[in-house]
Amino acid sequence: MEKKIEVLIVEDDVRIAKIHEKFIASIEGFQTVGMAHTVEEAELWIESLQPQLILLDIYFPDKLGVELFEFVREKSPKTDIILITGAAEVDIVRQAYVNGVADYLLKPLTLQRFTECLVKYKAKKMIFESGDVLNVEDIKRLWNYPGEAELNGKSLDIPKGIDPVTKTKVVDFIRTCQVGITAEKLGKNLGISRTTARRYLEHLMEERLVHVEHIYGSVGRPERRYFIT
Repeated sequence: MEKKIEVLIVEDDVRIAKIHEKFIASIEGFQTVGMAHTVEEAELWIESLQPQLILLDIYFPDKLGVELFEFVREKSPKTDIILITGAAEVDIVRQAYVNGVADYLLKPLTLQRFTECLVKYKAKKMIFESGDVLNVEDIKRLWNYPGEAELNGKSLDIPKGIDPVTKTKVVDFIRTCQVGITAEKLGKNLGISRTTARRYLEHLMEERLVHVEHIYGSVGRPERRYFIT
């Protein structure tokens, strides 16, 4: 069974924290292990739990969330941080950037945007865990490096209804699924409809980036699962 990524929610608004908790529960491969509503409370959770990921706001009654950056480096250096905040001040964004924050989400945000962020984070985390040495393509994906066609100023021949950004997210997510993915499961994890998920999967099959296998269970019709080629 796949080990879930442990998430600590650090958010002063209890209602929003609960919403984030529900969002996390809807995404495969993640689980909430704690919830803090002040920076001081967050420090206690971080030191005792050492979670893999922190979803962090900026403004708290006691301190600013950015003050946790140094604490995390000292007490739990393997913990990653994703900011979810309404703060857009240059100084705060710069601090997040230089401290290696994994992503920066501005409030208000939707389930789809939340899901896309965590799926992208999970895909990159899987790359780091794939071996001792990474290949060129893996390193490009970690830094969102543009493809060769973009570097040469060429436009890709993408059919109507296929968004390049969503396509990349679909491919990155499938890479994390060792047992393949169904259209229904893909849609749920990326926050898109099953029909839309199937359209992207069929497009990727045409490009020979994925292939499909029919998995037979004990009863009923075989299940169509898609795998990276």
